[in-house]
Amino acid sequence: MDKSKLAINGGPKAIDGFEAKGEAKIGNEEFMEMADTWGYSPEALEKISEIIDEDRLSGSPFLVGYKPNSKVNQLQDEAAEILRAKYVIAVTSGTAALHTAYIAIDINQGDEIIMPASTFMATAMAAVVARGIPVWCEIDESMTIDPEDIEKRITPRTKAIAPVHMSGYVCNMDAVMEIAKKHNLMVIEDCAQACGASLHGRRVGTIADIGCFSISSYKPTGGGEGGLVVTNDEKLYYRALQWSEGGGLWRPDRYALPRWEGELFCGLNYRMDELSGTVNLVQFRKMEDMLKRKRTRKRWVTANVPAYKELKPQVIHDLDGEHGDKVGFFARTAEEAENLAKALSAEGLSAGTRGRSDSRDWHIYKYVSAVMDKLPATSDGCPWIDPKTGKEVPVEYSPDMCPKTLDLLSRHVAVGLDQWWTENDCKKVAKAMTKVFDAMYNRDEKYSNLLEAIAID
Repeated sequence: MDKSKLAINGGPKAIDGFEAKGEAKIGNEEFMEMADTWGYSPEALEKISEIIDEDRLSGSPFLVGYKPNSKVNQLQDEAAEILRAKYVIAVTSGTAALHTAYIAIDINQGDEIIMPASTFMATAMAAVVARGIPVWCEIDESMTIDPEDIEKRITPRTKAIAPVHMSGYVCNMDAVMEIAKKHNLMVIEDCAQACGASLHGRRVGTIADIGCFSISSYKPTGGGEGGLVVTNDEKLYYRALQWSEGGGLWRPDRYALPRWEGELFCGLNYRMDELSGTVNLVQFRKMEDMLKRKRTRKRWVTANVPAYKELKPQVIHDLDGEHGDKVGFFARTAEEAENLAKALSAEGLSAGTRGRSDSRDWHIYKYVSAVMDKLPATSDGCPWIDPKTGKEVPVEYSPDMCPKTLDLLSRHVAVGLDQWWTENDCKKVAKAMTKVFDAMYNRDEKYSNLLEAIAID
């Protein structure tokens, strides 16, 4: 056998090329399908198709975040700068972010997490999947978690507090963090509905040990599905990375042995794809201007509405930091709230209340049957039953366990605002609100307007 003819030994290569010419795996057709999803007219689609058909792709776009100049990496970097956070991880959803955060802080079987009785059920579901036990806590007149009730819910099994910045309203994080420090508890901020909000100059999600965001089409900032995990703690960051991308693509040497104890463990794949990263990168760049518009419109409206003795404004912990999506206040009874909302709506406003309704809503603890009835995904009853001992964890739920929350939800009335309103539009809204309030209540001359009453209270 003449080994000198082998290419490895300097001989000619057996194959110097192929005749077949393939097409890009992901090409113009996929781009056109996206353009259709965007809702362009048939005429526009035809023009787009004509243009891009002149430039056939030589290769496919790589729609995973691990590549040079990745949109996901850009999103993480720019979000970190905007949120003023050290570490940001982009994941597939807000629920994935919560699950990742619970794992990062090392929630174990039976660990209790105190969370508000008014939140979307994902806050509780992700805790259960992480083998933790949700403990419902009252909200207060800010429509966010009540710090006074938090301490009443703490037991020897309590591991963490999960305050939720609901509907763009900001929690009293100063009080929450003080309680956590006193009892040596971890804190996870659920910022799913409050991306970009802040408290006294600090962005929500960066005040606690770890923060979770939803940046999806259902939220003011975001498109499609997506989430962020945010922290300033290096240990929590690497634990969150390993859980959300257990395949190790984030590691300098993917298959290397652990660089430190606890670096590697069995994780999942929650990494964000490039399409979501592309959309949400642009969304983040729009966020600051959007928040400015919202806050300005809320001030325009509330500065032109009087304060009233019988109508208590919702507590706002930071007027300059909240989203400013709504003007909220409390009627004296649920029936009055219903009548007030109807009167405001009749004037052309977007007003609503829960009132006396008993309709099911997975934003209210008593209707979250998966938790209230202790229904995990597995048949062993975990986390409410310890699979090792078979013993039931002494945590009980009842529909009336958070009466203050149910009362506040029934009396809370909110008027929705639009970030695109002109100043004149805002004056029309204020005039309509004043018309209704004057017919039902007595003006409170202690305040020059509703804005002043909110700021002082």
